[in-house]
Formats: sequence, structure tokens, C-alpha cells
Amino acid sequence: MQLSPAHHDERLTAPRSWWAIAVLTGLACALVALPLGTLPLLAGLVGGTALAGMLVSSYGSARVRVVNGALAAGDARIPVTALGEPVALDAEEARAWRTYKADTRAFMLLRSYVPTAVRVEVTDPSDPTPYVYVSTREPAALAAAIRSARTEARQGVL
Repeated sequence: MQLSPAHHDERLTAPRSWWAIAVLTGLACALVALPLGTLPLLAGLVGGTALAGMLVSSYGSARVRVVNGALAAGDARIPVTALGEPVALDAEEARAWRTYKADTRAFMLLRSYVPTAVRVEVTDPSDPTPYVYVSTREPAALAAAIRSARTEARQGVL
């Protein structure tokens, strides 16, 4: 099934290096249990790796979607009719908006390992959030999907 341009679905998975760190954490747990014998060593290896893997997986499972006339970023969901014009940010602009240009009232779904982002102004007067900042590996595609979904929502297609 081909998705319309108003649809975007992306999972911000953790980089491979983080998974290597999870394995190294398991090895460290195994070394701590080494003086206790072989079975505790194996339990430390399996348990430490599994626990670290679950932490990496849960943090790296953030999902960014534009579906059914809404932008869903992590646990947040906002109708595209309440959003302004999306701006695709390159790595330098994204860094500026998540540091010295950031507003404490803004909703930010950011991942340090994703250098690019999209910034969208919130136009709903009853919402105190000035803008939404979303890390994405495909900023142009996400911005285009938001624009397309806004156009469809205004035309009553949804």
C-alpha cells in the first residue's frame, strides 16, 4: 500500500554504538560476578546485557508520525490544523534551536544522535506551547508530510 504524501512514519532508533555499549555492560556485569563462579558469570552476562538492551531499546523507540490529520511525536499528538508552517532544520540550525534559541514552554522530542530536526509553530491560541521541535532523520519529508496533511485538513479530505 502506497502512503499519501500526508503520511510519514519514522522510528528514531538508537545508533549501533549504543547496542555495543549494552553488550559491554553485560560483559562488565559478568566480570563482577566472575569470583562467584561460572553460573553467576553467565547470569551476569545475560542479565546485564538484557537490562542494558531494554534500556537502549526503550529510549531508542521514539516514533514520529503524521497520520489521520495529526502529528504524533513520542507520546504527544497534535492536530495539524493547530500547527503553522513547518521548517526543516539542518544540523547547525537544529543545534541552535535545542540550545540557546530554545523556549522552555516548547514541546521537544529530541534525540542527541539525530542531528537534524523540524520546528513547527503551534498556532492554537489556547495552547501555551509556542512550537514543536522534533528530531528526525528526514526533515524535508516530515515537513512535506505536515504541509500536505494541513492542506488535506483544510480541504476537508480527512
